[in-house]
Amino acid sequence: MEEGSLLFALDNPLYALPLPIVERVVRAVEIRPLPRAPQVVLGAINAHGRIIPVVDMRALFGLPPREMGLGDQFIIARTPKRVVAALVDRVIGITVFPEGKIISAESSLPFAERLRGVVRLDDDIVLIYDLDRFLSLDDELRLDAALAGGAT
Repeated sequence: MEEGSLLFALDNPLYALPLPIVERVVRAVEIRPLPRAPQVVLGAINAHGRIIPVVDMRALFGLPPREMGLGDQFIIARTPKRVVAALVDRVIGITVFPEGKIISAESSLPFAERLRGVVRLDDDIVLIYDLDRFLSLDDELRLDAALAGGAT
């Protein structure tokens, strides 16, 4: 079975999210602080009346931090527990990876618990991210408490 994915960039390599969990892509806007949120949560945004936590995808993958730029985008996506905004450098587009081409990442990459798989696309390697596993249970509880307190 083939699955559509949304490709995005955070330096190199390329990353992907399964298309069924993606609601939309929007231009990055000001992020409001969210006290007591987990370290990988930069804060929150107001998207059409919904308060949505912003996930620092760079921190999740151990990449160096950088200032948010004018071209940065949010991928608004659904996890089993909540809707989140993933801050990315840029969205590349949509692609379909034949399932037979996706290699399990668990045995070969140090952050494999966050990945569904790896696929070779032309001369690039694409890491397919599992957004369902972006926070630990403790982080989920901290985020729930931070959201209950609201963004300042």
